Amino acid sequence: MKRIYLLLLFAIFLNASLRAQEEVYTFSLDEAVEYALQNNYTVRTAGLDINSAEKQKWEATAFGLPQLDANIDYNQWLKQQVTFLPSEIVGGPPGEFTPVIFGTQQNMTATATLNQLIFDGSYLVGLQSAKTFLKISNLAKEKTDQTIREAVINAYGNVLVAQETLEILYKNKEVLEKNLNETRILFENGFAEEQDFEQQQITLSNINNDINRSSRLELIAKQALNLTLGIPIETQTELTESLENLALKSTDMQMLYQEFDLENHVDFRIADNQVLSDELLVKYEKSKNIPSINAFVNYSTFQYANNLVFFENPEDNWFTSSLLGISMKIPVFSSLQRNARTQQAKISLMQSEIKRTEISENLKLQVSTAKNKYQFALDQFQTSKENLALAESIAGKEQIKFFEGLSTSIDLTNTQNQLFGSQQSYIQSILEIIQSKVELENALNLF
Repeated sequence: MKRIYLLLLFAIFLNASLRAQEEVYTFSLDEAVEYALQNNYTVRTAGLDINSAEKQKWEATAFGLPQLDANIDYNQWLKQQVTFLPSEIVGGPPGEFTPVIFGTQQNMTATATLNQLIFDGSYLVGLQSAKTFLKISNLAKEKTDQTIREAVINAYGNVLVAQETLEILYKNKEVLEKNLNETRILFENGFAEEQDFEQQQITLSNINNDINRSSRLELIAKQALNLTLGIPIETQTELTESLENLALKSTDMQMLYQEFDLENHVDFRIADNQVLSDELLVKYEKSKNIPSINAFVNYSTFQYANNLVFFENPEDNWFTSSLLGISMKIPVFSSLQRNARTQQAKISLMQSEIKRTEISENLKLQVSTAKNKYQFALDQFQTSKENLALAESIAGKEQIKFFEGLSTSIDLTNTQNQLFGSQQSYIQSILEIIQSKVELENALNLF
């Protein structure tokens, strides 16, 4: 019976494993982006960074709140220390010493101390710094989301390009196989030369190689998309968008006239917060020249005994004490050490201000470059689309002329290669639209 039970458990586990392996994820582009923003490995790490920053903020806050510590100490002399007293104190002859033992063999002390920071300039600056660090962590998460969104769109587009390329290659293969069969018939009946048949074989062989290569590229593209989504790369993933539909969704002429809000851009806000962080560092170094005040209250209870009687008659055997104190630490002279640290902080502040200016100008350049690139991609897409239509028309006419004996196999091959190149240019132009649009969205910070 036990063996049957174990076999049943194994069968259930195996079935669950197979179902997990066969699980298929289906995504539109928007669904893929949304999924990645929740499950991508980098996004999840950035989320944990925010949690860590929140804990650090509380750690900085708690430093200025009451701190209570307690200690319990127990000591037992294995061999008590001997002290020598002048013998005349105990009635002995002058000039001699008598060994005596002071204290008891055992003692126990329990102490509780409450500390409270009253004033410390560095603590106030530290609170501001903790808030700034949390803000920087949130901005880093926002930047990560932006980067992952772009990566998902590009990876999604790469998969569609690979699939579209394969589909076109298979269609071209069908046409070439048909041409090859017809050319063989013409050759066998003396209406075509052998080189015409051989030329068609070369073209077909090249197409087969392209299909094999594109199949491997499709697999790699899907694995890259899975990695970006945050799922195992072996997972079966199906995309519901088509390449041309994605191209239409990515065509938005209004983006070329979109105003750029520099101060709202995540990169500028990160740089601006770095300046704020360095300003706080300057304040922190200056605060070290200000006195700090702390207060404490202490309560202790202790007992001495030669035997283990600590908990017998506690009202008689335990002695208590309490102490209240306030301390002020006044920085007087540090051989210009504090001044040197303040000057270093000021230099860091100037560097971060220069960096912020540089980032501002780079962001403006990125917007200008991205708009030009997007405009070119739109123009190139239109040109590629028109060229593809022309190449298809030319290839069709040349094919008719070849089988009517009005052109050579070389002419047919050249027009076919021209068609294949136009097909690839068209597909690539769609990918350029998708990639340049998301690049412009990132430059404009449109999310």
